[in-house]
Formats: sequence, C-alpha cells, structure tokens
Amino acid sequence: MPSALVPRTRLVPGPDGPLAVQQWGESGRSTIVLIHGYPDHSGIWSKIAPLLADQWHVVAYDVRGAGASFVPASTADYRLPRLVADLRAVIDTTSPDRPVHLVAHDWGSIQGWDAVTDPTLRGRIASYSSCSGPCLDHAGHWMRDRLRRPTPRHLAQYLMQGLRSWYIAFFHLPVLPTVMWHTVMGPHWSRWLRWLERTPAEQRAGQTADGVRGMRLYRANMLSRMLRPGDRHAHAPVQVIVPLRDRYVGPALSDPAHLARWVPQLHRVEVDAGHWLPLQQPALFARLVRGFVRRVERQRRQTAGQRIKA
Repeated sequence: MPSALVPRTRLVPGPDGPLAVQQWGESGRSTIVLIHGYPDHSGIWSKIAPLLADQWHVVAYDVRGAGASFVPASTADYRLPRLVADLRAVIDTTSPDRPVHLVAHDWGSIQGWDAVTDPTLRGRIASYSSCSGPCLDHAGHWMRDRLRRPTPRHLAQYLMQGLRSWYIAFFHLPVLPTVMWHTVMGPHWSRWLRWLERTPAEQRAGQTADGVRGMRLYRANMLSRMLRPGDRHAHAPVQVIVPLRDRYVGPALSDPAHLARWVPQLHRVEVDAGHWLPLQQPALFARLVRGFVRRVERQRRQTAGQRIKA
C-alpha cells in the first residue's frame, strides 16, 4: 500500500522516557507534527494523516502517559515544560534540519501553545494550527480581563466558560474521578462520544488507563498557570480552528481582539462542528490544515526569495 496510507512506527527517546511515534509519507519533505488531546492517543489522527501525507511528511506521537509511550511516575512529570521537552525530542528526531508545522487538538493544543510561545523553539516551528485548546496563560489573562471590566457581556462570557469547564474541578477531586473512569467513563467511552457528541469512535483497550493517567495533566498545570498567567507571545503564524458547538471551549475564549495581543500572525476560522472535530469531520480538518500550511510555506518561500534578491 502507498506510504501515505500505512504508518511507520518507532520509539523516539524522550528526555524522560520513550515516546511512541508514527510517520506517514516521505521523510525528505516538510514535516507536520500532530499532537492529540485528552483522553485520546495518536490514533485520533488515523484518518487525517493520510490526507496530508501525499504532500508532507506527517508525524503523530502518543504523549507521555498515553497510548504506547512511557508512563511518568508523578503528577509533577506532567507539567507543560516536560511535555514541550517531549515535543522537542520528536521534532529533533523526525525533522532535524527543517522547522515543522504543528497541528494539535484539545490538550495537545495546550501543549502546542506552550511550544509556539517558547523562545527556545523559535525557528523550529514554521506554523501552528490549534483546535479546542487554549494557551493556559492566555486563558488566565482572558479571565482577568473580563473581571476587570465586568460588563454584562464579559460576565456572561466568564460564567458560560466556567460552566463549560466544570470537569476541570471534577478532575481535581480525590478518588471519585478515578472510580468514575474505571466503572462508567472508560468502559463506555465510545458510547459516550456517540451519544453526547454524535462522534463515531471505536472502543480501545487502553482507554481507561489513558483517562485516569491523563487527569494529571489538569492537576499539574491548570491552577498554577491560570491563576498566575505569564506573557506568552507566539513566534510563528497561528491558525485557531473554532468549533462553534464545542461543549468545553467556548468561541469567546479565542476572541481575536484578545489573541492579537499575543499572536502577531493570527488566522481564526469558525466551523459548524463539536469538540471532537478531528473524529467528526477529518476531511474538513485536513483541508483547513492543508490550506494554512500551504499559505505559510508560500510566504516563507517569498520571504526567502526577497532576501536573496536583497
């Protein structure tokens, strides 16, 4: 079968343990790196990667604690700097000589924001496409801005996002979330997606374990980042894909006027879809990524040509 359809699997040595990586397409091309969210693994990209691999080298990996990657020992090991270190290892191994285009969903997007605003990764990331996962620092500033100017509109946005984010508080509770994952959520996850999200999904053996371990992402990062947000500025063009029927991340959280403060090159697109857009409409998701990456690569070639002429 064509290489665009069949992934090649390998283990990449990360800074703290091995990371399970899949690759599609020819490795000599520009690379797109796909980062999954919670409680998923890299299989969420199985229908999207082949749609991109005809033109690019496509890489997807299981983040630490998920899928076939290593399992950290403590909650502190799930902090965002360690996740970004994993991403750096994947980038350096799969595309050592060229910058990559990042594409991410949900918690993968949260990680991606940290990477695209990390000065040490400047020049290693050509573009970033984010779906359904804000920068935690940007979200923290967004919340502060709405409380500083408590207009009816701002208060409504603040309250609505708080209701959408109910599960974050739930995941910080002791014992109960783990029990729920073992008894209700994990064994029936595919049914939950089909019922609540109208999203086709297959049940997999590691779903419960990924759900339980992945709650540490919230416990390690949420409160510290959102209560004490830093100033994080993107050093590459960013596309924000906004599913308007997202039950968890409201469109107001990606307000262009707010993001323009942090993202000099911002492209925001709204789509009529729910949170699990990569599963619901993989062709649409791939088309949005394809269009943005092509635009960025064309601009990079034009800029390089102008420098040569100068």
